[in-house]
Amino acid sequence: MDIDADTLVRAPQESALFGLIRARQAELAARAQESGAAKVNAATGPETENSTRNDNRRADGLSEEEQQVVEKLRARDREVRDHEQAHKRVGGPYASAPTYSYQTGPDGQRYAIGGQVQIDASAIPGDPAATIAKMMVVKAAALAPAEPSSVDRNVAAMASAQIAQAQAELNAMKSAERRGETVDKGV
Repeated sequence: MDIDADTLVRAPQESALFGLIRARQAELAARAQESGAAKVNAATGPETENSTRNDNRRADGLSEEEQQVVEKLRARDREVRDHEQAHKRVGGPYASAPTYSYQTGPDGQRYAIGGQVQIDASAIPGDPAATIAKMMVVKAAALAPAEPSSVDRNVAAMASAQIAQAQAELNAMKSAERRGETVDKGV
């Protein structure tokens, strides 16, 4: 989750996994070039790069390397969707529906690799008690995923700071009321 000037909460797009996948693909391509075109298979005799590549294709048309990429993309897709759904589920009325960014896998399918949930993290003017209740929901939503990101933890800290500020305002209002003073609720 990320927070911008409009107090929107978002989940980061983590592309490190996909950088590793691209690096692995480049490594495999380089290794294939280095090995040369002629290979020998004990059962069928000499093979070329193309026939080896075709022999290693599975029934779904993907090579083992491509299938590994697909499995990593599927795992990332599940992780991203679970992360964003946790924010939405706990954020309730303050949270938007998740939006996702996608990457197309070697199987032609789109996989979520990043996402965001916008959350209204603004204070409720003139009502510190309502602000406290709202910020408790914002904080819980930020920390809802199994593995909150550093940005998620920062949003939770921001909500905690707003809770403390609203609590101070609420205490001042209660103190003024006890003294019989007029309370300006800032409305």
